[in-house]
Order: sequence, then structure tokens, then C-alpha cells
Amino acid sequence: MSQVFYWDGNDPKNFFKQFISGAFIAIVMTGLDQDLMQKNLTCKNIGEAQKNMFWFTVTLVFVNFMFLSLGVLLYVYAQREGIDIPARTDDLYPLLALNHLGLVVAITFLLGITAATYASADSALTALTTSFCVDFMNVEKRPEAERSRIKQIVHIGFSLLFYVVIIVFRQLNSKEVITAVFDIAGYTYGPLLGLYAFGIFSKRPVMDRIVPFICLISPVLTYIVNENSAAWFGGYQFGFERLLLNGLFTFIGLWAISKPVRHEEPVAV
Repeated sequence: MSQVFYWDGNDPKNFFKQFISGAFIAIVMTGLDQDLMQKNLTCKNIGEAQKNMFWFTVTLVFVNFMFLSLGVLLYVYAQREGIDIPARTDDLYPLLALNHLGLVVAITFLLGITAATYASADSALTALTTSFCVDFMNVEKRPEAERSRIKQIVHIGFSLLFYVVIIVFRQLNSKEVITAVFDIAGYTYGPLLGLYAFGIFSKRPVMDRIVPFICLISPVLTYIVNENSAAWFGGYQFGFERLLLNGLFTFIGLWAISKPVRHEEPVAV
């Protein structure tokens, strides 16, 4: 339970794979998310923002270590009491909290998980509603009464969509939630990484209409390569670094549909 570092190059948990992919996951899932970066964007200067990120990093290391330690203690407790470990390890804590650790722990667990879920869902629903209303519905061009009605309908629609996604995810997922989230991120955030990298390192104009197709094709190619990597690459298995592969496919696709930057000749006066 205390093993942290895996050195087998073909193991998806290999240290270097996890380290490199973890850095890029932090870039796309946190660094490119305005909602998550808002605490840094509101700092009065770049120095304060850097200080904030540094101390937040220190805090996260401590919190992660604490949660890992608590997870081990749950396993030790279950083994000592002769409690069978659930097939889904995510169910171990709810099982113990609701059935074996007393009423106070059960109530605290329910309150904590509800508060955490509402905080995340509220932020995500607000961002999705705002983005959809502004980018797709053009609400800023509509009368105030109609604008308010559209926002309410969109908000309810995304709430229902969230519910459906949660039910489907519960039925189809066989992994720990955190692992499944990072697996999905490798496909959904890869195009974002490719777009960001292309915008940073190239000034070549692209054909805008084709960009969405590139962002859809890249995850498909990534999935095909991931499923056949062991056979194609001598036993090598992709871990979370499939995010980089996805971003690379997107970058190449954008390069293919772009044009060289034109340098106009200076006009003689």
C-alpha cells in the first residue's frame, strides 16, 4: 500500500509517464480553466499570483498525503474487522461510514460529500450555462425578459444532462473515479492542449471551419493507438500520457490545415 514509484517502462504507472503527463494534465485541467485560475487572476500582481500558486502546491501535497494515509487506514480497519473490500474501491469509504463507524461519522460523511458535490456542480453548471448562452444563443442581443427565460431553460437542461451523464457513468465505469476522470481527460482535453500549443508556438492562420473536425478526429486516433499500443510498440502501454499523444495529433492536424504567414514587402514612400 505504500508503493508510490513504478519503474517498469511498459507499466502505465511508470514514474516518468505519470510525472510528465501529470504536468500537462495540470496545465490543461487547471491552468487553462479560468474558473480554477480565478484565484490567481485576481491577485494584484504576478508576484502575488506566483506566491499563491506556490503555497497552494505545498498545501495540495500535504492534503494528498493525508488522503492517501486515510485510505490505507480504511483498508487496515476493514481487514482487522473482517469486512469484505467492495469490488469498486470507491465504495469502501461509504460502506464503512454508513454501516460500521457510527451515526456521527455517517452524518458527517453525507454532509461533506453533499457540500463538495454541490460546490463543484454549481461552478460547472454556471460556466456551461454562461458559455452556451453567450456563444450559441447570443443572449446579449436579446431583450432582458427573453434573456432571463433562455438562461433558466439552458440551466435546467444542463442539470438534466448532468444527471443522465452521472447515471451512465455509474453504469459503464469499472474503475476508480479519479482514474476514470484522468482517462477521460486524456481524450477530452487533448485537443485543448493541441490548440493551446499551436497558438503559442505558431502564428500560421488555420481554416477555422475544419478545426472542430480536427478536434474530433484526434481523440479517435488516440483511442485506436492506445488500444493497439502493446501490439504495435513491443508491449508499451499508454497511461495518462495519452493526453500528450492526443495533443500531438491535434497539433499536426492544425499544421496540416494552416497556411504560412505572409510577410508583406514594405511599401516605399
